[in-house]
Amino acid sequence: MEAGVTLIELLIVVVLAAILMSIGVPSFRYVTTSNRMATEVNSLLGDLQYARSEAVRQGQYVTVCVAQSTNAASPSCAASGTATWQKGWIIFSDVNHDGTVDSVGSVLRIQNAFSSADTFVASPAASTVTFNREGFASLGSGATRITLNDSANDQPYARCLDINQAGMMTTQTHSSDVTCI
Repeated sequence: MEAGVTLIELLIVVVLAAILMSIGVPSFRYVTTSNRMATEVNSLLGDLQYARSEAVRQGQYVTVCVAQSTNAASPSCAASGTATWQKGWIIFSDVNHDGTVDSVGSVLRIQNAFSSADTFVASPAASTVTFNREGFASLGSGATRITLNDSANDQPYARCLDINQAGMMTTQTHSSDVTCI
C-alpha cells in the first residue's frame, strides 16, 4: 500500500486554508488596531487621572502638556494652542501656575511620542490641562475633547476622551457616540 497525498487532497487543503485566511486576517487587523487605539487613549486617560490625584495629594497645581521635547534632561511643553497629543506629554507640578516646565516644579512623568501614525488631536485646540488642589480642571474654554484616530482615519477605530471643568474624564468609541470622529 502506498502512502501519500493526492493532488486533489492537497488542493482541497490549500483552498480551505485560503478561505480561513480570508476570514481571519481582516478580523485580526480589527482586533490589533482596536486594541492599539484603546491602549493609547487609556494611556492618556491614566496619566490625566494620575495628574489629578497628584494635584489633590500635593495640594497644588499639576499640569499635563503636549510635549515639545521629551528629553528627560530638559523636557519642554509645546507652544500654546498646539493640539497634537500624539507627540507625547509631560506631567509636572506647576507650583507657580504658569503652564511651563521650570526649575520651580518637578516633572512627575513623561510620555514619549506614539510609535504609530495615529493622531491625537484636542478640540478646541488645547495643549495643556491643569488640575488644581481640588481636582478641578483648567481648560480655558469649558469642556475639551481629545480625539484619537488611526492612520487611515477609520471611524470604527476612533476613540474620544472628554474632560470637563470638574475634572471628570470619560472615553467613547464611535459606536457609542457618533460625534466621536
